[in-house]
Amino acid sequence: MAATAAGFAALSGTAAAEVPALAANPGRGNGHGRSGGSAVPGTDFAPVAPNTRDAVTVPDGYEQQVVIRWGDPVLPGAPEFDVNNQTAAAQAKQFGYNNDFVGLIPQDGSGKRNFLVVNHEYTTETEMFPEGTYDEANPTEEQVRIAWAAHGLSVVQADRARDGGLEVKPSRYNRRITIDTEFEVRGPAAGSDLLKTSADPTGTVVRGTQNNCAGGVTPWGTVLSGEENFHQYFAHGERVTDPGEVERLERYGLVSGETSRKWERFDKRWDVSQEPNEVHRFGWVVEIDPNDPNAKPVKHTALGRFKHEAANVKIARDGRVVVYSGDDERFDYIYKFVSNGRYKPGRSAHARRHNMALLDEGTLYVAKFTGNSPASEIDGSGRLPSDGEFDGTGEWLPLASGDESFVDGFTAEEVYVFTRLAADKVGATKMDRPEDIEPNPVNGRIYAALTNNTDRGASGEAGADEPNPRNGNKNGHVLEWDEDGTETTFVWRLLLVCGDPSAADTYFGGFDKSQVSPISCPDNVAFDGYGNLWISTDGNALGSNDGLFSVPVTGPNRGEVKQFLTVPVGAETCGPVVRDDIVLVAVQHPGEGGEPGSSWPDGGHARPAIVAVRKSDGGRIGA
Repeated sequence: MAATAAGFAALSGTAAAEVPALAANPGRGNGHGRSGGSAVPGTDFAPVAPNTRDAVTVPDGYEQQVVIRWGDPVLPGAPEFDVNNQTAAAQAKQFGYNNDFVGLIPQDGSGKRNFLVVNHEYTTETEMFPEGTYDEANPTEEQVRIAWAAHGLSVVQADRARDGGLEVKPSRYNRRITIDTEFEVRGPAAGSDLLKTSADPTGTVVRGTQNNCAGGVTPWGTVLSGEENFHQYFAHGERVTDPGEVERLERYGLVSGETSRKWERFDKRWDVSQEPNEVHRFGWVVEIDPNDPNAKPVKHTALGRFKHEAANVKIARDGRVVVYSGDDERFDYIYKFVSNGRYKPGRSAHARRHNMALLDEGTLYVAKFTGNSPASEIDGSGRLPSDGEFDGTGEWLPLASGDESFVDGFTAEEVYVFTRLAADKVGATKMDRPEDIEPNPVNGRIYAALTNNTDRGASGEAGADEPNPRNGNKNGHVLEWDEDGTETTFVWRLLLVCGDPSAADTYFGGFDKSQVSPISCPDNVAFDGYGNLWISTDGNALGSNDGLFSVPVTGPNRGEVKQFLTVPVGAETCGPVVRDDIVLVAVQHPGEGGEPGSSWPDGGHARPAIVAVRKSDGGRIGA
């Protein structure tokens, strides 16, 4: 069991078998090396300097390859991309827009044949269409349908080429999942009156998925994908008059008036005043089985409804499945789900069906963090407390299990559909935008990226606490904790308090700050085969391009952040995958909102794309 789960984790940075918890303090870094003989295995490369180039920049001795880009053919009959002649029919067969999560799943033990599974989070129509052809106030129906087809996920066959790179090939497994793909609703809220609409009076079938941000590869070879900022697609919240429903819509951030994309003009389900329950059918974790191109994807209601950044799996010592997920919003929460049933090793169709069903029944929890320093020492400045670390203990507060609610005033169905309000009620800890949360396959600890929260400490908002120690937190931090996945208590600490290393409010695991790369706005995380943490960033507040960074998490080099690559101007670094001899990242929204914009990767109209990086000599990454 452990070998199976850890094997997938080493390949994709997404799943881990549980190992016994380690000591509360893993040791603070005190090293000074940057590369060469003293470097930790997996991180031996010359760091890339911060920059604002319109290019992907990699270390000396490494080379890069664009694997697949927006508009490239995925399905038979797909035309080659032509930015001036886009159609919805073509886009439904082509690689979608704004790639985020990337999963590389081996089809066999050799790793030569793989599924490449990619999220397409959202569309930026002003960047998609040639200048002057898109009117934000009056998009055409065809432009809206193109956007519908550009959302969702892509599944493609990606085999290792002779030169070690990845080659996308035609395959019966290739698939596009879009706004029009039918999903099965599973778990305790399936069939609830809260999910029933005029198009689906059963509350068990949903058309489409959207705003799929990050995700994870499961030990059984499927992909979990988080529906994040779903609220932005729903219009006319101001027309809702029921006070309870108004509260629910506001808690999930629904807009008043028309949406920016105007989808509601062409399908009434995007108007909450006409289809009030349609919004309840988004904000879930969805599961895709790339092994079966005919398998209906699933929305898992037992994992709760909120702005899921991602979902990642750990197999507990007793065989139960634990799923971690963050709600990517200022002052929102960290969750986990623990299954009732136990994991069945193997990747047969029978094992996959069994393991997917484990996510239908279990207990949903939300995290409460307690610091161990005097409150007077947590003053919002980011200054370390007297014990030298931001650390403490935590508790998992149960919300619901099956048809049983643990939250006063909420039915179980209400807990699952309005999870944020249930978590508010039990007093969970308000965090600084919890994003990707993943178990480390080597040391068994859990790592969470908290991107930023510039509202922390603002008038009327929560102030600093030990797990979120800076007011006006513009650079984010990385949280680490030890727990048995099925226990309800844990020990936590901050690994990184990000920003300019020369600033007093930053912390790099105790490592010499003069010897690290600056890092801002951690977003997605992954692990290499040595257990080093890799972090991609979104929204660098330090004035340079976003990037991918490595950092050892144990030993004298704990906290030694090194920048491995940067992405083009205006782009976000997403979905890192770290294999022994290849690294993948998704380059999302190159040039977005920029003046000038980007012409990456082809020198013309900017196109989001997946990039592979390898050593020029074919050797091991970071060795």
